[in-house]
Amino acid sequence: MIRLSLIIATYNRAEQLMVTLSSVAEQSADSALWECIVVDNNSKDDTRQRVTAFKESYSHLNIDYIHEPIQGLSAARNAGVVRAHGDIVAFIDDDERIVAEFVEAYIELFDNYGDAMAAGGRIIAEYPTGRPTWMSRYTEQPIANPMDFGAKIRLFPKGRIPGGGNMAMRREVFTTIGLFNTSLGRTGKRLIGGEESDLFERMQSAGMRCYYVPRAVMYHIIPQEKLSDTYLERLAYNIGISQYRRAALRHRIVRLYVGEVAKWCTTLLLCLVHRPSQALQLLKMRWNISRGIIDGNKQ
Repeated sequence: MIRLSLIIATYNRAEQLMVTLSSVAEQSADSALWECIVVDNNSKDDTRQRVTAFKESYSHLNIDYIHEPIQGLSAARNAGVVRAHGDIVAFIDDDERIVAEFVEAYIELFDNYGDAMAAGGRIIAEYPTGRPTWMSRYTEQPIANPMDFGAKIRLFPKGRIPGGGNMAMRREVFTTIGLFNTSLGRTGKRLIGGEESDLFERMQSAGMRCYYVPRAVMYHIIPQEKLSDTYLERLAYNIGISQYRRAALRHRIVRLYVGEVAKWCTTLLLCLVHRPSQALQLLKMRWNISRGIIDGNKQ
C-alpha cells in the first residue's frame, strides 16, 4: 500500500529534473510504500520524453507523469495532491537532490508522532560555482533557504516554516484547510511566492502542528544564473509583491508597512557589521522588496 506520495512540479528544467529523479530512485524505503508524481507545468523542453524514458529504466518504481495546463507552481502542486494515493503528501522541487532515507524519514515521523500534521527537513545549499563572497546568511535565505535546526526531531521553531522543496503533510490537511492558493506562487518565469507561507498560516490557525525531521535532508543546487544581479533584483521585488498579496488577503496592509520600516532599521544596523560587498547586497535586497510591496496593489 502506498503511504507517501512524493510530488515534483517542474517547468522547463529537464536536465536538472533528471538529477532530482536519480536521487529519488535511490530511496531506501520499500518501493511499494511510496510513489513519485512528476507534474509537468507546460514545459517546452523534452521533459515528457525524458521522464517517460526514466520510468522505463526504473519500472520497479511507482513513477507517474501528469500534465497540468494551468500555469503556476500552486496549480501544479494542487494537481499532484489530487492525483496522490498516499496518506502522506511530500513535496520537492526540480533543482535539488534528496538523501536515500528521505522518504523513510517522513513515513517514520508521521507514524511515530500522531499529533504531527506537517513536517519539514534539513536543507543544505550547494553552489557548483562556489558561494559568492558578497553573500551573507540574510541574502542567502531567499535564494537557497538553508535550514538546520539540529540533529533531533522537534517542533518547528516559532516563526519558521519548512522550505517548499522539502515539506510533507498528511493528506487530511488539504481536505481540512484547502489546497495551495493559486493567486500566490511562481508562474512561469515570474518569481512571486508566498503560497507556502499562506498554507502554513492556515494550518497554524487550525491548530495543526509541524515537526522538523533532521534525517529528511535535501541539497538545494544553486546555479550561477541565480546569483546574478538581475535575478536577485527580480527575486527580491517579487518577494515584496508576494508579501503585499498575503497581507491584502488578511487585511494587514498597515501591519506590513510598519513591519517594513522596522526591517529597514534592522538592515541598516546589519550593514554596520558586514563587509561592504555584503552590506551592499543587503541594501539592494531590502530596497527591491520595498519596491515590490509598494507596487503590490498594481499587480
